[in-house]
Amino acid sequence: MPTSYPPLIVMGVSGSGKSTIGLALATALGLDFIDGDDLHPRANKEKMAAGHPLDDEDRAPWLEIIAERIGAELVEGNPIVVACSALKRRYRTQLVSHAPSAVFVHLSGQRGIIAERQAHRNHEYMPNSLLDSQFATLEPLEADERAIVVDLAQTPDEMVRFVKEKLADFTVA
Repeated sequence: MPTSYPPLIVMGVSGSGKSTIGLALATALGLDFIDGDDLHPRANKEKMAAGHPLDDEDRAPWLEIIAERIGAELVEGNPIVVACSALKRRYRTQLVSHAPSAVFVHLSGQRGIIAERQAHRNHEYMPNSLLDSQFATLEPLEADERAIVVDLAQTPDEMVRFVKEKLADFTVA
């Protein structure tokens, strides 16, 4: 049985279940959970609430806050689970800059499945109208990125079980 897990960054487009699965994973693994949305500056939240997607300039300081937090927690011996969209390769590179051992857990699914989920939720500042911009921004994971891709067609329990099994490839003794 592994003695430690790497930090996990639960990623995907809005409505893919990052917060739900991230919290479930953290609970199952005995790790702390942080929702990256909680770390957005007020200006970012207001921009999204007005129906405007964030650009790279908006995201950069937010991503650095998350990256620094992941790294600081890891230095303290506390790998964490963070929910963060991490849609572009450059965002993912920035996120692991302080913790290269971090693993991305990509919640991947068809637009229709995610749109259906979004239709049944009311997010504080992320309107459903931004889903298309999220898919347009999403860059596929590359072979050199430490990642586990999870099919959203599974139940939350199945997703957590799947990630736990796949984590054996990434754990540290």
